[in-house]
Amino acid sequence: MLTEELLKKYFVDIINFFVPFRLIIPQPIIKKIPFLRSTEDERFYRVLSKYRGKGIDIGCGANRMIKKYRASGNDGIGIDVYPWEGADLIVIKNTDCLPFETESFDCASFVASLNHIPNRVEVLKEVYRILKPGGLLIITNLTPFVSLIWHKIAFWDIDQKVRGIKEGEVYGFTDKKLKKMVSNEGFVLVKKCTFMWGLNNLYVFKK
Repeated sequence: MLTEELLKKYFVDIINFFVPFRLIIPQPIIKKIPFLRSTEDERFYRVLSKYRGKGIDIGCGANRMIKKYRASGNDGIGIDVYPWEGADLIVIKNTDCLPFETESFDCASFVASLNHIPNRVEVLKEVYRILKPGGLLIITNLTPFVSLIWHKIAFWDIDQKVRGIKEGEVYGFTDKKLKKMVSNEGFVLVKKCTFMWGLNNLYVFKK
């Protein structure tokens, strides 16, 4: 039986499906429009639908996603190398040596952040270490062309103003490169889907 809450969810999903170009509309404007999710919120929505158990979000920024996850009674932590207000843990040096026990997380995520990590291969090895057997790694990724356009026009993005693109960072990954890079570290792809009419990609890998 369809409840009022479920009907509202379907309504919001339909509205957002038919507004695919939210990626290039100033996000402060999007956030003021009822029922529309910003690009960031859309990513969180997609990733959290796959989250389970104890989670860790790497490159969490202001840590909004993990805070949403915890608000639902779940356990999670958000880490970053930049001292964003709201992050649970700031890893001063880098994220290829995380202060967590082996096999201590059920789920890990990079929400539009893996391309901003220069030593990404070493970090993926570390994520493999801290995930439990069968644990999930969830990644959202823009292709290089879409990412380049985004970074050039997103004048409203605080991260772009503060950090920009540093040495070793890239404008997203091709589908082939991302799959190969993550699979080389022992992960198995179990699901890949696009959203926002193909402008964004979501990958789910399993340890």
